[in-house]
Amino acid sequence: MVTPRQVLHMPDPADFVRFAPEFGTRFILTVDTEEEFDWSKPLDRTSHGLDHIPRIAKFQQFCEGLGVVPIYLVDYPVASDPRAAEVLADAVAAGRAEIGVQLHPWVNPPYDEDITVHNSFAGNLPPELERAKFRKLRDTIEQAFGIGPAIYRAGRYGVGPNTAEILSECAIAIDTSVRANFDYSSTGGPDFHLHPLRPWWICKRNGLMEVPLTTVFTGLLKRFGKHLYPLLWRVPRMRGLLSRLGLLERISLTPEGITLEEAVRGIEVAIDLGLPVLVLSFHSPSLCPGYTPYVRNDDDLDRFYDWWRGVFAHLAAKGVKPANVRQIIEAAQI
Repeated sequence: MVTPRQVLHMPDPADFVRFAPEFGTRFILTVDTEEEFDWSKPLDRTSHGLDHIPRIAKFQQFCEGLGVVPIYLVDYPVASDPRAAEVLADAVAAGRAEIGVQLHPWVNPPYDEDITVHNSFAGNLPPELERAKFRKLRDTIEQAFGIGPAIYRAGRYGVGPNTAEILSECAIAIDTSVRANFDYSSTGGPDFHLHPLRPWWICKRNGLMEVPLTTVFTGLLKRFGKHLYPLLWRVPRMRGLLSRLGLLERISLTPEGITLEEAVRGIEVAIDLGLPVLVLSFHSPSLCPGYTPYVRNDDDLDRFYDWWRGVFAHLAAKGVKPANVRQIIEAAQI
């Protein structure tokens, strides 16, 4: 096996994935399927719940009715809870859903590190500890769902210098940890603000590609977004003013903090950029009111589902079809 370069290395032009012409423009729906915890409090190993897991069944049914195959990126508390397999195992076996890996190191054995913000990014851990945690999670997922996962997202997007080698060792074909146009370095995490939005080969020989989450800039100043937006991070009022004036806005394709109207603008920009794969995402606790800042009550939950209806309808109107992990792998031209 060839040792892959780091996920965080910027790709060369030759590294971008070329997809079969018939693949066209597609989208995938990724769900960060994780425990419930208070986002405003320090992380710990025990102060979390899994009460929202039964709500995943409704969302899965909703997606099936629209012909969308969700990709559930499952972390250790979820993978080790029998209710998750009860809800999803049949859909996964039938190809109506897919299972991937999401590593939250602070709740994933072995517990050999101190719980700190720095260590909450798995890529900051010593390589053997990151590897041990990942393999424990992968094996737990395989035992629970009867299938070996092929896609990964680091919790808190926390890839590091050893992540790609670990993924290659464990037959992962797609990493989707890069959140392009975001910078987490102020808290010890990775800096993605200059990374591209197009999929690229981390290691073509090993069949490992990066499919970054889709976040675009809109507005009259959008072509300067990668360089201008970071300068405004300490001036939120200026960011808000530029957004209201239609000059510069950063839009991620998620219902969490992004309106339907904003998402539609983001989709238009992503299509204009010629992106072959649009990556949509949200956190599974948003499926039950009260567990995330984005869905506080039943009215918020209704708006959450309406957001997806509107986004799926707009994508369909634009000829952007849903895809799954297998289709992306098969369409990538080696």
